[in-house]
Amino acid sequence: MTKTFKAVIWDFGGVFTTSPFDAFTRYEAERGLPKDFIRTVNATNPLDNAWAKLEQSQVTAAEFDGLFREESMALGHEVSGAEVLTLLSGSLRPRVVNALTVCKGHGRVGCITNNAPVGKGASMTNDEAKAQQVAEVFAMFDHVIESSKLGIRKPDPRIYALMCEALDVDPADCVYLDDIGHNLKPARDMGMTTIKVLSEDQLLSDLQAVTGYALA
Repeated sequence: MTKTFKAVIWDFGGVFTTSPFDAFTRYEAERGLPKDFIRTVNATNPLDNAWAKLEQSQVTAAEFDGLFREESMALGHEVSGAEVLTLLSGSLRPRVVNALTVCKGHGRVGCITNNAPVGKGASMTNDEAKAQQVAEVFAMFDHVIESSKLGIRKPDPRIYALMCEALDVDPADCVYLDDIGHNLKPARDMGMTTIKVLSEDQLLSDLQAVTGYALA
């Protein structure tokens, strides 16, 4: 018997869109970089590196470019931060958008996204059509928290508490989905039921199993 949840809270990139990690892998292969090199740069000094600063709007895109170059060079390969930013915006997953609609019919829905102040709005893309599609999805949520606007980012526990406060729900009554493991831990520690997103099919299967909602 499934638990009755009052809210489903979502990450955005890599959940509603194809994962930027796939784009990172293609970029690395094209340029002869070690596999997962970009993720290694991002995971080095993760609370105070270029990526962390950008997602909290502490640096501009131009400043990020220089900082990321320095950090990547320190790890053995020079990588353009500006080029990395072009890899962030994936393609929407229509079945996941449909799952959001289903969840919205059963309770509250929120989005917590670590994003950067680049591109057109929360989409982080300069493609007008894609930006409009993403804006339409964001409009479906009862509440959205963007790290670049708030000035704090996951996995800071405060960001999850703020979402629960905005949705007027207890963490124990929430499901939280994210494609990054360390972003799930604070939510789980607060009492949320968490799902690590590895693929679109797995996301839908696990969410249906946890909630009992018909997502097929």
